[in-house]
Amino acid sequence: MTALRRFFILLVVFAGLAPGLASAVQPDEILADSKLEARARGISVGLRCLVCQNQSIDDSNSELARDLRLLVRERLKVGDSDAQVRDFLVRRYGNFILLKPPFDSETALLWGTPALLFAVGAIPLLLGLRRRRQSPPPDPLSQAECDRLASVLNADIPSE
Repeated sequence: MTALRRFFILLVVFAGLAPGLASAVQPDEILADSKLEARARGISVGLRCLVCQNQSIDDSNSELARDLRLLVRERLKVGDSDAQVRDFLVRRYGNFILLKPPFDSETALLWGTPALLFAVGAIPLLLGLRRRRQSPPPDPLSQAECDRLASVLNADIPSE
């Protein structure tokens, strides 16, 4: 096996492992009960890190994300359901903590802005296309213009 081939095999293996390596959960945070740990991971993947803002608390290395991961695990240990844990965090931090906030009156602008921007951009485009279809075609070239164009196109270009 050539060195290049071994390199590509290792690259594929590490690329496959990368999503598993991305988690920021520390070994001292992991629960002994694997079912509770799986539930905690499922919840924390959907919660936004309030410091990083574009990462889940499961992926973030910030201290606040660690505190939130520990809080999720504590709530699960006392017997809260997944929905109760999410509701507790939403009451405390608002819908902003959810990576996928629900559609309601508070988040309507957030969800509606892409459609609104699309409509604002599409209206001038459609009006321009409509105007273009309604405008008459340009007049064809006269015979004199055709002759002049042919002479310009056939003229020798002087070389340097």
